[in-house]
Amino acid sequence: MNILEEAVSVPGGANGSLIEYFDQALRSRLSIGTVALRFAVVASDTSEFHCELGLLTASSREHQGGDSIFRFERRTNENTDKFNTVVLVPTGIGAEIGGHAGDATAIVQLFAQICDSVVTHPNVVNASDINESPVNSLYVEGSVICRLLMGTAGLQPVRANRQLVVIDSRADPVFVNSAVNAVNAARSTYGIDCRRIIKLDPPMRLRSRYSGSGRAVGEIDNLEYLFRVLSEFRGEYDAVALSSVINVPVEYHQQYFDSRGAMVNPWGGVEAMLTHAISSAFNVPSAHSPMFESQEIANKDVGIVDPRMAAESISVTFLQCILKGLHRSPRIVTSPELLASSAVLSASDIACLVIPDGCVGLPTLAALEQGIKVIAVRENQNLMRNDLVCLPWAPGQLHIVENYWEAAGVLCALKAGIAPQAVRRPLQSVEVEIREYSVHSRSNR
Repeated sequence: MNILEEAVSVPGGANGSLIEYFDQALRSRLSIGTVALRFAVVASDTSEFHCELGLLTASSREHQGGDSIFRFERRTNENTDKFNTVVLVPTGIGAEIGGHAGDATAIVQLFAQICDSVVTHPNVVNASDINESPVNSLYVEGSVICRLLMGTAGLQPVRANRQLVVIDSRADPVFVNSAVNAVNAARSTYGIDCRRIIKLDPPMRLRSRYSGSGRAVGEIDNLEYLFRVLSEFRGEYDAVALSSVINVPVEYHQQYFDSRGAMVNPWGGVEAMLTHAISSAFNVPSAHSPMFESQEIANKDVGIVDPRMAAESISVTFLQCILKGLHRSPRIVTSPELLASSAVLSASDIACLVIPDGCVGLPTLAALEQGIKVIAVRENQNLMRNDLVCLPWAPGQLHIVENYWEAAGVLCALKAGIAPQAVRRPLQSVEVEIREYSVHSRSNR
């Protein structure tokens, strides 16, 4: 079993549902035994959609995951007793805010003061040894956010999860020892429930690379060994934490910190591909932290770095953020009966999606078709080259703002039931339209 990334071009000119359009256009291009894990429109114009797909190749159906990522269930209503928001910063797109080491955490904390709950994913709040997600946030893996908005999964809050920790086997014991110490530190401080740590031998092979668009992606081999472990112990855990080596060119470690944010974080993209596969196949929360390749790299002094990267420069294992996040990561619910329960957060409970401007993937397309409000933030510049205005939004559904301060104001207005433009000036007049009907034309109908 392995995971890889592939570029695909789809002609423009779609009519009707864009989700159905992409599903039909891409389905015929998948070989037998291959399923799509991730989907992004990296650039688009009137003639073509330039897409990139994360693909899982598996020898058996049981390892391919569940439904197609394009399966969509339209919500029948919007529940307005609570105001819940999804905050998304796609992994590996070089986002100015949230593309480094948990540097969008403050945004989630801000929105948590406005919203009843904030649904977000590891890329937004994972900061190596730090995870300061607010208590009313729900920490879920990116593919789960896709399924939530697509209407095929819901989130049920939990008191705590039993965590299974899977780490690489290493010739140098210092990294294995550090990972075990990190888990035990989380047990003694956060109170996490981890009764089993598996050392995977042979280990998975994760290789980072950049796609044609510049996104951080990668390739993964030897995935079947991990899947065997997860299948064997399935009844003993509710969430999976992983720590393994991600192979990148040695010079990337220094170049990344020296770039002051100009270089796309090379590690996050392949991590997202791995956790998409796990959460899709086993229906459990999952998160990954990279493990140092050598003591030489671990001991390297990178100097004083960009504040957005500082959390990465002071960590040894990068494990604490995911152990804390997975501690209360919500249960993934897929049965129609449970999705209808008031105890489960579903697409009907989502009022708004906040994204960096230009991002088109399944969350954006799902929000478009579910009638969920979308706020796109221009200041969060990234590699994606799409004009969101060109999508067929309902009037008042898309709000493009300059920064996250303004996004917070729009969230407040939406929560209060106030049209955001009502608090701006000049306030445009409503055009009066004249419709003339003759008595004669009516009498002949």
